[in-house]
Amino acid sequence: MDGKFANEERIGGLSYWRDILLIAAVIISCLYFARSLLIPLAAAIFLFVLLTALADRIIRFRFGSFGIPIWLAYVVSIILVLFGMLSVLWILTQQDAAVFAAFPKYEARFAIWISGFGDFIGEDNTRFIISTLQSLDFRGWALGALGSATSVLKMLFLIVLFLPFMLAERVQMRAKVKLAAVSPEVGTQILNVMNDASHSLQRYIGVKTLVSLLTGAFSYAVMKPLGVDFAETWAIMTFLLNFIPSIGSIISVVMPAIVAIVQFDSITPFLIIVFGCGGIQFLIGNVLEPALMGKSLNLSPLMVIFSLTFWGTIWGVMGALLSVPITVCIMLLLSHVPRVRWIAILMSGNGTFPTSADQSHPEEHPLV
Repeated sequence: MDGKFANEERIGGLSYWRDILLIAAVIISCLYFARSLLIPLAAAIFLFVLLTALADRIIRFRFGSFGIPIWLAYVVSIILVLFGMLSVLWILTQQDAAVFAAFPKYEARFAIWISGFGDFIGEDNTRFIISTLQSLDFRGWALGALGSATSVLKMLFLIVLFLPFMLAERVQMRAKVKLAAVSPEVGTQILNVMNDASHSLQRYIGVKTLVSLLTGAFSYAVMKPLGVDFAETWAIMTFLLNFIPSIGSIISVVMPAIVAIVQFDSITPFLIIVFGCGGIQFLIGNVLEPALMGKSLNLSPLMVIFSLTFWGTIWGVMGALLSVPITVCIMLLLSHVPRVRWIAILMSGNGTFPTSADQSHPEEHPLV
């Protein structure tokens, strides 16, 4: 009898994991094939969280006994975000044609720069490198990157139309969740999960936006005095790429550094950009950002890279931008389900999970 029960238990365990794999396959398929619908929705949530975090900061300002009403804070937040998006989109659309026109000059100067190493690497190797580089479509890659950034921003403009409805729905969400739950205890548990996730998202997106702005501004302050071509575009790309973990910071330094190599006869601007912009990335990413972020993230480094790869593969550029906040929400959701809590522990950095009590400000409002 013991053998029979053991066999049934083993079969039950296999059935459980079979069901898990089937559900995961269905979810991944839906995420991929419904990406045209889900990506704008995810971007709308991103903007919604950004507006909420910004509004919560604005509410804290007081002028004597006069406090800023929440509706005015939302109006100011929407105006600031729209102004920033309009400015970024205008700069990118103004400079994309200039970037395209400058590429023949850059390709010629880069070939001359490589030829200067002929005595060190040999003429045959030099010709091979030049022919290989000429066969690569750098122009298409650059325009593709600018086009992706522009298309993302244009999509965000369309998503702004959803925001008033999402802001209005926020007021009634808590009451709806309590009414929809099978019991008051379940409703309270669901609201706790949503509160923890919303506070983590608010802190992460708010801090990430701030440090990305600082990184872009300081990088621009390094590039502009040197006279680097399209410094405004590289500063904007630095801001956007800073939302992509790990590789985003590297790419944002490499792009203007390559331009400096082919634009200037001296190697000094290249070194200034590498060490200046690289130092800015290092200090802000390793000193300022962790101090401001606190416990709102707590993802393991391996999970950050995995989430970047997974969401970038399924949703492209927008998936890479949203990979970390989406994964944090999934981790927090799993942490409240006892049977799969072990998965959340493996995803976390140290086995603990951020809660609203760890992060909230007395005047901070959750998303729900």
